[in-house]
Amino acid sequence: MDDVRASSAWVAARSAHVVVDPSGIEKAVEEIQDSIPKVKWDFEGIHYFDNGPLTVQYLFVLDTLNFCFWPDKDLSYDHLALGLKEALQNDKSVFDADRLQKITGPHLRKLLKWPRPLPLENERVRLLHEVGLELERSFEGKASKLVESCGKSAANLVALVTRHFPGFRDHSVYKGHQVFLYKRAQIFAADLWGAFEGQGYGEFNDISSITIFADYIVPAVLRQLGVLRYSSDLASIIEANREIGSGSEEEVELRACSIYAVEKMRELLSKKSGNQVLSVELDLWLWSFGIQCQSLQHHRTLSIYY
Repeated sequence: MDDVRASSAWVAARSAHVVVDPSGIEKAVEEIQDSIPKVKWDFEGIHYFDNGPLTVQYLFVLDTLNFCFWPDKDLSYDHLALGLKEALQNDKSVFDADRLQKITGPHLRKLLKWPRPLPLENERVRLLHEVGLELERSFEGKASKLVESCGKSAANLVALVTRHFPGFRDHSVYKGHQVFLYKRAQIFAADLWGAFEGQGYGEFNDISSITIFADYIVPAVLRQLGVLRYSSDLASIIEANREIGSGSEEEVELRACSIYAVEKMRELLSKKSGNQVLSVELDLWLWSFGIQCQSLQHHRTLSIYY
């Protein structure tokens, strides 16, 4: 997680298209410091939970597929979470490691009750095969064994996930410098912590090490709050709904500057309140704010990472 923070700060210091506005950070913090928002993890009621290993398996499959909904305007994270929940309720072995290795695009659509091909469907299928194979090879087929291997450390869990599962290796090269973002690996740790309320499989002694999850909603919310400012060229691209290439300078800056900005917000909030504020909590609030704001315009990138 130190790599995520340090490399994001490195990008923010050299960013040409996205600027982190210190006065915007001050203003945003002033608005929320007296009532730091707490959002319940499953506030939508869409996730599977049985307080055991099957929930861990569900969350790992969910976070394997938790990316790139925007190309289908009717598709959202809620469809994915609820579709997988209902599939598991109907068949408790549906996410067994051997079955994940055999899943096809049409089968995935059927599980999610989705009437047409999913965005990046072939990649989603490939990643499920990868997860099933590696879970079987190294963790007795169980994501719960993966979690048990991390020694109650969220940072260790992120390291384990990115070491064993290439599809979670969310990093880029920016101006010759490697940048680590790790959205889906971090969100798996955060989902466990939220679902299990910091107990059992969700007990981590370093949950504060987790940063925000750099996706396409959070930068747009930060821009609306005045925390981020975009160059006129980048603003024009986003407002025209034109695609931004995965790994491009603009895309890396949007994501890295979001991480850096929220770290600065968290530090200021903690200082002003005298209490520890978690990036996980700020991310959940920013994301829930963003999905309720219909007019929000976000950047568009085809990516398996978010």
